[in-house]
Amino acid sequence: MKNTRQYSPEFKAEAVKLALNSSSITTVAKELGIPDSTLHTWVAKAKQSGECASEQIGELVNVGELVKENRELKKRLARLEQEKSILKKAATYFAKESE
Repeated sequence: MKNTRQYSPEFKAEAVKLALNSSSITTVAKELGIPDSTLHTWVAKAKQSGECASEQIGELVNVGELVKENRELKKRLARLEQEKSILKKAATYFAKESE
């Protein structure tokens, strides 16, 4: 039978916060005495759900909101690039017409 440790939600939240504010998740896991794969999983789940916050450059940032905003910006960029391509083709067409 495999012996699994149970961690409190508060411990997990603090561990994720420390990991996000550190340069190395593995180092934080060693300092806390937990497997690094466990901490990596917690961090990934927290980022995916948007439940975590990371302090970068002195301000608190919700990682979930950043991921959502990034997706929206990528969609907008793709749409604008498509519009630009259409306008280039139209400009080329009208340039040939005026010759």
